[in-house]
Amino acid sequence: MSEEILINVTPMETRVAVIENGVVQEIFLEREAKRGQVGSIFRGKVVRVLPGMQAAFVDVGLERAAFLHAKDIWVKDKPIGADGVEVVPNIRDLVQEGKYIVVQVTKDMISSKGARLTTHLSIPSRFLVFMPYSDHLGISQRIEDEVERERLRTLMDELVAEEIVKGGDGSASTSGLGFILRTAADGVDKESLRSDVRFLWRMWCAIKEKTKGDSKITKIHEDLPLYMRTLRDEVRDGVEKVRIDSRETYAKILAFAKEFTPASAALIDHYPGERPIFDLYGVEQEIQKALSRDVQLKSGGYLVVDQTEAMTTVDVNTGGFVGHRNLEETIFKTNLEAAQAIARQLRLRNLGGIIIIDFIDMEEEEHRRQVLRIFEKVLDRDRAKTKITQVSELGLVEMTRKRTRESLERILCEDCPTCSGRGFIKTAETACFEIFREILRQYRAYDAESYLVIASQNVVDRLLDEESANVADVEEFIGKTIRFQVEILYSQEQFDVVLV
Repeated sequence: MSEEILINVTPMETRVAVIENGVVQEIFLEREAKRGQVGSIFRGKVVRVLPGMQAAFVDVGLERAAFLHAKDIWVKDKPIGADGVEVVPNIRDLVQEGKYIVVQVTKDMISSKGARLTTHLSIPSRFLVFMPYSDHLGISQRIEDEVERERLRTLMDELVAEEIVKGGDGSASTSGLGFILRTAADGVDKESLRSDVRFLWRMWCAIKEKTKGDSKITKIHEDLPLYMRTLRDEVRDGVEKVRIDSRETYAKILAFAKEFTPASAALIDHYPGERPIFDLYGVEQEIQKALSRDVQLKSGGYLVVDQTEAMTTVDVNTGGFVGHRNLEETIFKTNLEAAQAIARQLRLRNLGGIIIIDFIDMEEEEHRRQVLRIFEKVLDRDRAKTKITQVSELGLVEMTRKRTRESLERILCEDCPTCSGRGFIKTAETACFEIFREILRQYRAYDAESYLVIASQNVVDRLLDEESANVADVEEFIGKTIRFQVEILYSQEQFDVVLV
């Protein structure tokens, strides 16, 4: 599989597109004024403790207080219960209101929810994730070869035994410190791992130094900007080129690559063309499509994607696809194509949380198994953690996808001011009937010579046309004149009845 990464940089924002076999699969976006905070480490102040929720709210200087659950607070030597599971201490024994605490953001603010925090600090590099408060050595599940897993485990054990990490006094050691070997570590040599470990240790020493001093809310450590995170996290086997359209950013990312990821330096390329790089590869068009509710399938079928506060639903429809053999075969082929399209849309739109997929009902059990198998296979390429259930009795597939940042729609769009995010508005007929009721209500409450109705063009047109007989009946009933005035700034639902 050939893969390219495109980086579009402007002073206002950075956008990254991952292209697989010529098709856009993922979009990452970071705006300078609203940079995500995942991975950032803060000294925060506990502002509220909630024993009933086993949680606390911590002020870290963001727009909203962030959420910290008791299970996300590091405790040395947690007690083990009778069932062999760690016992989570009472939140009041862990934090106190008004006290300062060092925390790390694991999930950005999403919608009305504040950021999610942990005190289990972790610092990522190209091949490793360093966990200073753990002695665990983990290996990415995506490295499936047992021989390779054992080789990596042996290398890390040797590195720890050699006490290769040196602090300022030369006495520091990795003993008691934890590491996770990332997917990118597959096949790397010992010296590359050694370089990463030393880099992480230097960074951790700098972070520890910053935690000392005055007790005040402050950001101690910030993760790399998007274009550098892309080089660290997204460049893996199969990536043929990393194209950047900014000469200044190209120089920065090339210098970063030569120091920390030398193998990827040869892949970095500056794009000097006059035509915007996202236009050249059709990325802008894909972004616009990703904001649409409908997704067309090549067969003629289509998906309907609805993102709500609680969950995302995906409905599969045959549309104009009539097939060539029989109905069951048509449904089966549509569902197979839909399974692959849905996996791509989840990545492209960055949809997370609970996702409900309504495939078209299939009679044959083998067809259901094959559709689910294909869906699981294409989801394997998704870096976000997913969990899928079997097809339910109602023909639904329930799944979850880990979400750490806002979806593409939430970043680029806001609720419609006309419908307030409902996705629909009242009809002009409904607005007319509401106006009649309001006139009668005011007639009973106040004395007036006449009434002036101020409404949108559509509503006034209907009152003077289809509803003219009803207007005459109301005038006759109240014995008053009703006049109408168009307000172009009013939506179809807005109106005013003024006593004259």
